[in-house]
Amino acid sequence: MAVRTYSLPPLPYAYDALEPSISKQIMELHHQKHHQTYITNLNKALAASAAALAEGKLQDSAAQLSAIRFNGGGHINHSLFWENLSPSSSPDAQASTAAPQLSQAIESAWGSAERFRSAFAGALLGIQGSGWGWLVREASTGQLRIVTLANQEAVVEGGDVPVLGVDMWEHAYYLQYLNGKAAYVENIWKVVNWKMAEARYVGGREDAFKSLRASM
Repeated sequence: MAVRTYSLPPLPYAYDALEPSISKQIMELHHQKHHQTYITNLNKALAASAAALAEGKLQDSAAQLSAIRFNGGGHINHSLFWENLSPSSSPDAQASTAAPQLSQAIESAWGSAERFRSAFAGALLGIQGSGWGWLVREASTGQLRIVTLANQEAVVEGGDVPVLGVDMWEHAYYLQYLNGKAAYVENIWKVVNWKMAEARYVGGREDAFKSLRASM
């Protein structure tokens, strides 16, 4: 049985479309090099795991699980991340009009959009080392919650829906912001694709992850 492989999804905008919030140089390196590396290593690990199982070597297949989790998480996270960004000039970057239901839910949960952004920024800047911050819709309650995940852990357990994510690995900002993580976090709000966030919030879990099927 052939092992399914994944390929690098194209960006839904030009590499310089998010400037000045995120530079063209960062976008090119982040997408073409870092994301591609996760995909390359994921495909290798999936192939090695399948080959080992075919030979009845469960122990060798299991040895690939950490690589599949790490690189698979990298592919999942970045695929979602590209989609939840948009040029600041786009109507999709206007929360009040592009995401009315999500905006209302945010205000209900945090009191205002400003308090939500402050809480999210605090969570992002509190990440030790590399990781991600996510706004998720809880599967059990439908309520919004901010979560942080280390390294390339992804929102794949418990049925929660990833609504909006921010990459806090240094490769996402260092070439432009150096150690100024706070400025990166402040400026990324200018290029959030609120239309996509709204679609994930009101849609199902499978809808949020549909870009992964397209990259197979």
